[in-house]
Amino acid sequence: MRRLGISLLVLLIAVGVAAQVVVEGNRYVVQTDRDEGAARTLAKELDRRFEIYNGLFRFDPSKLEGKLKVRAFSRKSDYDDYLLSVLGETRSEACYLHYSRPDRCELIVYDKTGSAFSHQAFIQFLRAFVPQPPQWIREGFAVIFEPLRYTPSTDTLSFEENLAWLETVKKWGADAPSIEDVVTADAGGSLAADKATPASWALASFIMNSDGEEYRRFLYESFMLLKSDASAEENAQAVAARGAQWIDMKRAEKDIVSYIESRRTFAELIEDGRAAYAKKDPDAAERAFLAAVELKPSHYAPQYYLGLLAYEKKSYDIAEERYKNALAYGADEALCSFALGVNAAAAAKAEDARTYLERAKTVAPSRYAARVDELLSKLR
Repeated sequence: MRRLGISLLVLLIAVGVAAQVVVEGNRYVVQTDRDEGAARTLAKELDRRFEIYNGLFRFDPSKLEGKLKVRAFSRKSDYDDYLLSVLGETRSEACYLHYSRPDRCELIVYDKTGSAFSHQAFIQFLRAFVPQPPQWIREGFAVIFEPLRYTPSTDTLSFEENLAWLETVKKWGADAPSIEDVVTADAGGSLAADKATPASWALASFIMNSDGEEYRRFLYESFMLLKSDASAEENAQAVAARGAQWIDMKRAEKDIVSYIESRRTFAELIEDGRAAYAKKDPDAAERAFLAAVELKPSHYAPQYYLGLLAYEKKSYDIAEERYKNALAYGADEALCSFALGVNAAAAAKAEDARTYLERAKTVAPSRYAARVDELLSKLR
């Protein structure tokens, strides 16, 4: 009894720290030791995430027994204390605690800047409707939704495709698990634990990006087949049985291999573009860099290289826009200032050219002073 009393006291202290502010959103109840504004922002973000998730899954929100619970901590020590009291261990970022009683389930948050918050927020959403979903749906789509990022000032979410597991999956080659093994992992399929998450992502990504009607129909019917009162094994068996009716597995295995081989990571696309640029193939370089922009719209590298390509085409206005984008996304200031100066000089904008070139010289004199002085002498 003494041990139980001490444990209970620790739990109550942890709960007390986290429950100073309670805010309700449309779908969530947020408890936090932060201020009310921060709690409302988190509730808004989660409501937006719920909309994105359910735009794909189309679950019936009226079937939820109540709003989803979130407990957010401002201090890692309080976060650790709470998890130690309920789990006996802690986590580094965020975690979702699932119980047989929906009113006890909660998302626990400390640091929401990493991928774990997005990952666990999706799992909370999914398991609120389907407590025991098939592993490939749970983990595959959790990975897909990891890059969702919220902008409080506009109350919007932005998305970049997640290809973090692509290189891993490519390296498997002939050792890649079959589609059947992935789909039936909860029902006795021979899917190795270390391949579960990347294989689940690969299957989900393949189906989401496929033009094949049978694959997309299988996906949507899989969502409809999931039952809230079924085990993971039962849900997996139901999905696998439906897939067998729709999909030619031999052809599907070839299709997914072709899909994985055709996908390029961001780093690969940048390297493809650089190689094409070095070979003086501007069209191939532009295709690669534009594809890189699609993967990471806010990365400076493809913007800078597209600026170089536009400059060589004498499309100076476009080059200026690309260089400015690169600068805004974190590119080297001296490099971009020098490029903007050279571009402005070519566009006969002498004053702009001087401003940019002087800036490059000021920021990195050892790299640009001599070159800038030479260019400025020609502008006079």
